[in-house]
Amino acid sequence: MANRFSNAFIAAILAGIIVAPVFGLQIVRAGMNTHIETDWNMTLLGMGIVFVAQLIRPSLKIGKSRQSRWTLPQLNMRTKRVLLYLVVAAAVVWPFFSGRAQVDIATLVLIYVMLGLGLNIVVGFAGLLDLGFVGFYAVGAYTYALLYHYAGWGFWEALPLAGGMAALFGFLLGFPVLRLRGDYLAIVTLGFGEIIRLLLINLYNVTGGPDGISGIPKPTVFGFPMMRRAPEGQTTFHDLMGWSFSNQDVVVYLYLMALALALITLFVSSRVVRMPIGRAWEALREDEIACRSLGLNPTTIKLSAFTMGAMFAGFGGAFFAARQGLVNPESFTFIESALILAIVVLGGMGSQVGVILAAIVLTVVPELAREFAEYRMLIFGVVMVVMMAWRPQGLLPVKRPHVELRA
Repeated sequence: MANRFSNAFIAAILAGIIVAPVFGLQIVRAGMNTHIETDWNMTLLGMGIVFVAQLIRPSLKIGKSRQSRWTLPQLNMRTKRVLLYLVVAAAVVWPFFSGRAQVDIATLVLIYVMLGLGLNIVVGFAGLLDLGFVGFYAVGAYTYALLYHYAGWGFWEALPLAGGMAALFGFLLGFPVLRLRGDYLAIVTLGFGEIIRLLLINLYNVTGGPDGISGIPKPTVFGFPMMRRAPEGQTTFHDLMGWSFSNQDVVVYLYLMALALALITLFVSSRVVRMPIGRAWEALREDEIACRSLGLNPTTIKLSAFTMGAMFAGFGGAFFAARQGLVNPESFTFIESALILAIVVLGGMGSQVGVILAAIVLTVVPELAREFAEYRMLIFGVVMVVMMAWRPQGLLPVKRPHVELRA
């Protein structure tokens, strides 16, 4: 008991040292003067929470067992298919009975679902730690923005090229990292993401620099623009249908497009992982040396994982540019890469359903708790630490095929 008490006391002191600069010291400006105000209530509260948690942690046996029995129930293929159809049907109908703000948040969730599923191929299936995934996201967004700005291309014309350009960057990134793994791979991919962002800032004559590119049009519906007034010689979609224009229609249309892209990403990735290349990704993740000894080529496997994951990021980037109507380098910082990686880790690496659930949690919860917006990253870090101690496999870990041998 004395040992437990001393450990809890030391943990509380360390927590106070970390939390005190954030909550205890506030920089206040009054006119031309700046001074520091102190408030130790939140610091003491945090220390108390850590102290109590450390005291009761051994009793709860948190973190003792690395295995968890909380997994998805085993359903037959027909039941899974029926559930999937019901969920998709509900997702299609839902925006017509919801408000604009809710639909807009749901569209953002679907973008992160698309990105999470793309990174899940690289990290979850192939086991390659990628901290620069936002670079491919930026390539897709700027490909559409530049094609519109300089060539007048529309969204549907630029979408395949945006995915192809991001896939090309993923293929090129694969070569320098073929011999790297673990932390070294993470550092190189992190540098790649920062290089892309700095290039977008410094190539001012091409990308607009920090100002970015604005005026990017929304996707059309079979060539008919979704806007109040169409350009000369064109007809708007609502005029064609005889409807009165409403901004809600545009929001719902973007949501349905994001849903379609997310479903395509889910369908393709779930099919590919069952193909020989998907089995090769899993073999590479488990043991690269054993994978090579089986006659598989790790070079080809790594390149295919980077290329396919980057392609989906490019599609998501192009849709992001169309939804926002503006792209600039500040939308593609390292925080975005960290958030996408957190979605994969929190959901369960290799688990597609888990990635979808984690994307919903990490996107919707901050929107519901806007009064804690300034503490968002702190809460985010605490949640990740708790998850690593309580459930390191993720919310819905994928069930690995295994064989148990009797003694």
